[in-house]
Amino acid sequence: LLSCPPRSLAQPVTPELLVSPSSQDGDLGSECPEDRGNWTGRLDFLLSCIGYCVGLGNVWRFPYRAYTNGGGAFLVPYFIMLAICGIPIFFMELSLGQFSSLGPLAVWKISPLFKGVGMGTILIVSLVAIYYNMIIAYVLFYLFASLTSDLPWQHCGNWWNTDLCLDHHVIKAGNATFPINITNTVSPSEEYWSRYVLHIQGSSGIGDPGRIRWNLCLCLLLSWTIVYLCILKGVKSSGKVVYFTATFPYLILVMLLIRGVTLEGAWKGIRFYLTPQFDHLLSSKVWIEAALQIFYSLGVGFGGLLTFASYNTFHQNIYRDTFIVTLGNAITSILAGFAIFSVLGYMSQELGVPVNQVAKAGPGLAFVVYPQAMTMLPLSPFWSFLFFFMLLTLGLDSQVRRELSKAAVVPRQPRGLRPFLLCVQFAFMETIVTAVTDEFPYYLRPKKASFSAVICIALFLMGLILTTEGGMYWLVLLDDYSAGFGLMVVVITTCLVVTRVYGMKRFCRDIHMMLGFKPGSYFRACWIVLSPATMMALLVYNIIKYQPSEYGNYRFPVWAEVLGILMGVLSCLMIPLGMVAAVLQEEGTLWERVRQASRPTMDWGPSLEENRTGMYVASLAGSQSPKPLMVHMRKYGGITSYENTAIEVDREIEEEEESMM
Repeated sequence: LLSCPPRSLAQPVTPELLVSPSSQDGDLGSECPEDRGNWTGRLDFLLSCIGYCVGLGNVWRFPYRAYTNGGGAFLVPYFIMLAICGIPIFFMELSLGQFSSLGPLAVWKISPLFKGVGMGTILIVSLVAIYYNMIIAYVLFYLFASLTSDLPWQHCGNWWNTDLCLDHHVIKAGNATFPINITNTVSPSEEYWSRYVLHIQGSSGIGDPGRIRWNLCLCLLLSWTIVYLCILKGVKSSGKVVYFTATFPYLILVMLLIRGVTLEGAWKGIRFYLTPQFDHLLSSKVWIEAALQIFYSLGVGFGGLLTFASYNTFHQNIYRDTFIVTLGNAITSILAGFAIFSVLGYMSQELGVPVNQVAKAGPGLAFVVYPQAMTMLPLSPFWSFLFFFMLLTLGLDSQVRRELSKAAVVPRQPRGLRPFLLCVQFAFMETIVTAVTDEFPYYLRPKKASFSAVICIALFLMGLILTTEGGMYWLVLLDDYSAGFGLMVVVITTCLVVTRVYGMKRFCRDIHMMLGFKPGSYFRACWIVLSPATMMALLVYNIIKYQPSEYGNYRFPVWAEVLGILMGVLSCLMIPLGMVAAVLQEEGTLWERVRQASRPTMDWGPSLEENRTGMYVASLAGSQSPKPLMVHMRKYGGITSYENTAIEVDREIEEEEESMM
């Protein structure tokens, strides 16, 4: 960010290359962008990261994935992949954001040649935000439907039910006398979801969307309104919202867990969930599934983590926060498994069927199986309301956070729905808004509220097709392709650019400036070899094991598959397109242009002048001090531990320069 000196100070002589195009005669005082803002407290950042990572994937993906891949034995590859891939990439993203105080677009001042990676990130986040808010709309629909004395999906006999509908009360009564064949029957909750909420019978496929479901449309409008109001004042407002959205789901989860384990037959489901099958560890599929769960659950590559960290103070201990969030996310997933499978165990006993016949993942768990289980409990509307309110708070937080990332552009796969809801949606929006406003701070930062409104309205209009009778087909297509191999390519490229192009030694030195110590050999080994190799294996596996999209028995037509593949490829194409644009802006031969474009820009580094030491000294436009370390000493009245670190970094750089000479 450009330094804004007091007008009483003499104006410095600034090289023309460092002066903003809008500056005149070197006077930057009137043209400095508004303050970018920071978290109002340290817990704001930590809770935002927790809310971003802990989401629907912990509730409806991890338990199912665990029991299908070896039960308790799945925890072995899960924690190994967390150590190899999850924690290192998580820490890398936080470090980039906090060091530069920039969003996912402007952060590529680190190497302008690869700015297309940031553009690809914003494209991915935008596509995910469109359908993710539709999931929140579904949750709102069920939340309102729970405000009744008798849940509408509890019995058959409604206008949307068919002759195949079979009430669980009938099944339970029938099993007491003679077994009932439920093979060709449908539960009331399943018909409520497909025939009433979606009204999917009104569409013949993805090419026939049918009419708009106005009740879903209003829920979608409400969800975008909530997201906008929560991010209206940036991190100062969403940072407070997250105190509720990140902590309240844990309260509900504990309540559901306590209620679940006290149900008759609960241990039947828990035993099914955790019984270890160590022979599964010999299968490569299990290890791939573990890595995919880690990758998507932590939300790396979406720009949200980088955006959150960009609002930190320069010396925030993100090393500690990394382990708190990643390990907390893993523990939450395991606890969610107990809460889910205890209820499924009770449900299987009530219906007299094996647990594997009631256990599902994704929307099938959230909108069919678990709502059906709620109808079997006393005070079923109360428990249903709690469950969907938990899903709402999980989803909103992530969505808002992703939108702020988009705004951060200023200079300063597995199938199944992505693992994050309200917390996730907050994150999506913050990512988008922050990315773009960081790129154009002079024009957009003063009008951030209006710009956020424009983004929300545009994404709402693009999501209207998801509210039609055939909207679920479009949602599945977006889910399968918007953040698949494109996201993998983005994360792999980021890792390689930071370690190979920018340089591992330089990156570790930057972290040393922030935290007072360099990353250990564990992080360096993961960043250089283990993490990119693992993600490359995931990418190859996804390509080899590619399967066309489907929803139930419906197979998508070829044109829809091509459209989905183009969505994934488009985010990858942003990288070479960004390279071409960066090279064209340089001068000299082709090789000279590439080398120049791959180097950090002159204003790359800490946003505040007092934090710029060594190679970053006086490289900001309008810089007042030739030695920012002196700013520290004048401001704090002495040399602190961080100033000692700055002196060490300066000495290390001087020694390197002398050895090169």
